[in-house]
Amino acid sequence: MEISDHIDTLAVEGQLMAAAARKAGTGAPVPTCPDWRVRDLLRHTGMVHRWATALVVEGRTSYHPDGGEPDLDGGQLLDWFREGHGLLVAALRAAPAGLECWTFMPAPSPLAFWARRQAHETTIHRVDAESARGGRPSPVTAAHAADGIDELLRGFHARPMSKVRTGTPRSLRVRATDTGTTWTVRLSPEPPEAVREDAPAEKDSVDCELSATVAELYLTLWNRLPLTAITVTGDPEPARLWRENSGVTWS
Repeated sequence: MEISDHIDTLAVEGQLMAAAARKAGTGAPVPTCPDWRVRDLLRHTGMVHRWATALVVEGRTSYHPDGGEPDLDGGQLLDWFREGHGLLVAALRAAPAGLECWTFMPAPSPLAFWARRQAHETTIHRVDAESARGGRPSPVTAAHAADGIDELLRGFHARPMSKVRTGTPRSLRVRATDTGTTWTVRLSPEPPEAVREDAPAEKDSVDCELSATVAELYLTLWNRLPLTAITVTGDPEPARLWRENSGVTWS
């Protein structure tokens, strides 16, 4: 996906998130994040938006802590969230292609990193807001979902802090039934190693396979859908290992 695609997605996803949060109410529980209410979701995501905006606008080339979450609720919190989301979208659209600022995963450029990361950050938390609202969730495009699986498997969990490890080497295939894309993930005492194939000629033997549409896989790998929502074949242990250890946390 292009940088502009990520920014356009971020713009839409933030609007959908705000609309779902408004309808649910800030006191509503968030089923996909059992310890949170909608107010926690808005405070967290809004804080991340403003933190990323500051890094981009100020061109900070080293880590800078976030500004903390506001003690706001109700309509004031929604207004604050919408304002911060709008500032982030505007900052990314105005940023030069040669932007220099801090990032925390490899990317073609800092601008590409932050546009992509915030598009997925906001999509996943939009899903959370819609789980609190209830009803049919908004769709995730195949291209965006596949990119999000890439970011998760080949970005987040390629880092040394990944907890998806096992003393006995195992293999996990993630197969998109609608696009044909597969990711083969090798699990070991080291961080997972994932390889993507958009048109695999043959399927090597693996211990476990997860199969569903690419959007369903995206949400399942981010632990927003249960494993029962997709097809799990083979040894279920790698799937269980992923479910219990793959969470990405802020701190």
